[in-house]
Amino acid sequence: MESSSFVWLSLLIVLTSITSSSAQLSRGFYNKTCPNVEELVRSAVAHKFQQTFVTAPATLRLFFHDCFVRGCDASVLLASPNAEAEKDHPDDITLAGDGFDTVVKAKAAVDRDPQCQNKVSCADILALATRDVINLAGGQFYNVELGRRDGRISTKASVQRHLPHPEFNLDQLNSMFSSNGLSQTDMIALSGAHTIGFSHCNRFSTRIYNFSPRNRIDPTLNLQYALQLRQMCPLKVDPRIAINMDPVTPQKFDNQYFKNVVQGRGLFTSDQVLFTDARSKATVNLFASNEGAFQSAFIAAITKLGRVGVKTGNQGEIRIDCTRPN
Repeated sequence: MESSSFVWLSLLIVLTSITSSSAQLSRGFYNKTCPNVEELVRSAVAHKFQQTFVTAPATLRLFFHDCFVRGCDASVLLASPNAEAEKDHPDDITLAGDGFDTVVKAKAAVDRDPQCQNKVSCADILALATRDVINLAGGQFYNVELGRRDGRISTKASVQRHLPHPEFNLDQLNSMFSSNGLSQTDMIALSGAHTIGFSHCNRFSTRIYNFSPRNRIDPTLNLQYALQLRQMCPLKVDPRIAINMDPVTPQKFDNQYFKNVVQGRGLFTSDQVLFTDARSKATVNLFASNEGAFQSAFIAAITKLGRVGVKTGNQGEIRIDCTRPN
């Protein structure tokens, strides 16, 4: 009972912090200082998206990794001369370069407008770019709250224990997301981002080769799918081989991820547990059968995600260069 009270108290503190900070975010934050900011970012992101689809999952994942570590302050974009920044941590080192490049190019496009130069934060550009890649990949358009400021600190050590891992069970997922003011429904909806993008063989190889001494394939994994994964990921090959997380519509932001999970085709343990655990199964079934319900829940969840730990007002700064503090 005491531990339960502690969890609720911690959650209350987090929610109070989020509410006080996010209250300063607004949809029209740049109406007077940079009225064309959304069009400028959208144009740059669309151009990058046309060059490579990886732009979409890379930018979305970058936003998630940024917000979960130090809050949505673009600290993940900061570089370190001695490889000690967030992006150098093993959990971040697989972040695709196209995500970083998308933000850099969008920032350059915004700063080319004399009215906007050095007035829009990298954190806000990342939030806008994330919305745009989701929409370009087929997801619903949504309004983005703006007014974030950029953080000045980025450390490899700060990443530890802040990001979910592929082997997490439902309790671990819920605990990590609730610490950021996100509900189980939010967590499940955000997991739907795995409908685009890719992973590497070493992130799930245990499920298809070494699940247990007696059962070498995770029994919650569809056997045919597991055998297909074995063909794509031989036991002794480069673990950097990339596998689509959604084998059906890998370049469309839709609800196929949930249909896959229902069929035992969730790539990670943390994907499949959403269906095998009775506490989350009904939500997965809803999202699998009703794409509108998923898209609406995703928009609500990513909007809440975008408020996590934001810096506003006089906090932080507006970086001239997204890769280093001013």
